[in-house]
Amino acid sequence: MQTLMSRRTYGQFVFGGLLLAGCHVAPKQDRASLALAELESRVGGRLGVAFFDPATGRQIDHRGSERFGLASTFKLALAGVILRQADQNNLALDTMLPISEADLAGHSPVVRENLAKGQMSIEDLARATQTTSDNAAANILLRHIGGPAVFTAQLRTLGDTTTRLDRYEPDMMKVNATEVRDTTTPDAMAKTLGKMLTSTWLLPASRNKLIDWMVETRTGMKRIRAGLPEGWRAGDKTGTGMGEAVDIPDRYNDIAIIWPPNKPPIMVAAYYESPVRSQTMREEDMAVLAQVGSLAAAWALEG
Repeated sequence: MQTLMSRRTYGQFVFGGLLLAGCHVAPKQDRASLALAELESRVGGRLGVAFFDPATGRQIDHRGSERFGLASTFKLALAGVILRQADQNNLALDTMLPISEADLAGHSPVVRENLAKGQMSIEDLARATQTTSDNAAANILLRHIGGPAVFTAQLRTLGDTTTRLDRYEPDMMKVNATEVRDTTTPDAMAKTLGKMLTSTWLLPASRNKLIDWMVETRTGMKRIRAGLPEGWRAGDKTGTGMGEAVDIPDRYNDIAIIWPPNKPPIMVAAYYESPVRSQTMREEDMAVLAQVGSLAAAWALEG
């Protein structure tokens, strides 16, 4: 992990580019927003970010109200919805659901590994959905609860009127600039994370289980978490998509919970559309989200 930039270095990072552009020094609350805008300008593409502190209500964003394709970030919320359904006695986590080769949908490592057994528990499917981003596990769970519309309705109970899931994997990845299906905004996702992970929406045991799964997840170690100071606790869920059509960009998404030392956690939602189309993930694109992590840490310490 990177060493956290000091407040002075953070200010130099923000203001160096701004002053060169002839801008005036901004109030403290605007520094992170300006830094995010400068980052987007420097790397190209489209970057949407929101930082949210549920304990105080403090928040900042860059393109926070613009829609971005969810990619696999929806899977964290799906795992949360499954745990809430269990809390409400609408399902039992130890229920075994059938799995078969027909369920495989691209990246499906855990379901594939368990095909010979012919079944997996709802809890194991939910954990695989979050920790490994298993597409088949997500689709099986979605079908079990009634489909994307039911999942979306569950998000509305969190007060999220923006995020929507309309299709299953992998079709839900097909999001171009005019598409509203299978999208969210950084602001909406950051606040949904805050309520899901810090409120009474989940019972304490379920909330802790979901957080433990996020911390256990390793798919995003080169994204937001790579920009945090050594020793900070964090958990996240990534989403990635290599553009399958001319009008669909490469996507590098990450949503995270971060614990600053001796402070309540903050939520970070970052959605990045690369200016470059590639068949494989690019280190420099993932590094953009690591820089978002550094800015989030500095913002957390300023509050």
